[in-house]
Amino acid sequence: MSDPLLHHGGNLAAARARFGDGDWLDLSTGINPVAWPVPEQLRPALGPLPTPRALAEMEAAAAAHFGVASDHVCAVPGSEMGLRLLGMLLGGRACHRAPGYRTHGAIFADSMPVEAGQPVPGSATLILANPNNPSGTLSPRDEIAALLADRTAAGGWLVVDEAFADPHPAASVAPLVGDGRRLIVFRSFGKFFGLAGARLGFVLGPRAILARYRRLLGDWPIDATALAIGSAAYRDTAWIEATRVALPQRAATLDAVLRRHGLSPSGASPLFRLVEHDAAPALFERLARSHILVRPFDYAPRWLRFGVPAEPEALARLDRVLGDG
Repeated sequence: MSDPLLHHGGNLAAARARFGDGDWLDLSTGINPVAWPVPEQLRPALGPLPTPRALAEMEAAAAAHFGVASDHVCAVPGSEMGLRLLGMLLGGRACHRAPGYRTHGAIFADSMPVEAGQPVPGSATLILANPNNPSGTLSPRDEIAALLADRTAAGGWLVVDEAFADPHPAASVAPLVGDGRRLIVFRSFGKFFGLAGARLGFVLGPRAILARYRRLLGDWPIDATALAIGSAAYRDTAWIEATRVALPQRAATLDAVLRRHGLSPSGASPLFRLVEHDAAPALFERLARSHILVRPFDYAPRWLRFGVPAEPEALARLDRVLGDG
């Protein structure tokens, strides 16, 4: 049986089972630790079914944030589910960028890993994340557009997982989505807004593809609470802009702590940092024994991914434990 702590981040239940209960500091995810403040008065009626209008209004608010027309946006109960449905809808062969998000390799029954710069065979669909997860590498929009042109010429699709793209609007290819393009983009609500439990994500693509998604998802794909929160959060432009400023500042303070202890953080995402070190397995154990959870990787034992702490006290706690070695 595989180690659950090597499978994905945020698995505090497995961490507690192995290292004991206590006051855990979870730095194993790339979720914004300072969540959008859900207003107390935002309590939708949960008796009636969500209305089509509420869904349409939430998708329109998200579309404006993404920079794309609302009829090219389909809400899904988490981008993870949207990704997993894609193989059923597109079929055929696929290639997924490696290293990358584990789910990308499970979307299609016939999928093979390819590294950046490695050619993609024939008309295969290419799946990648921008920024990459877990490396945090950020590709400019022009580079992704060139990959789209290559896939289109070969008769294939380009699928871009932009789960961590909200801090990088200039790099997003969401504005390139259209009926005449073989481009599908996934966006996540929970990571940037810090509300992963809302289970809200989006598929952006040609209207024919989105129509197939809607047939699979049925009439009420998103619950009323997620609809209300998503609509309000995407319209809160002041919070969004302030967060785009604050996240890099918090990431920079984390970088300084890591470097002080001989660790070299890498990646452009202000939601997480990747560290490569020979002693990564021992460091993971030491942190976990002090109830600080970071993200190890089964396929790269020299890697650890650190989420960004929310408060100075959490950062100071990490600093102390790193210095105890």
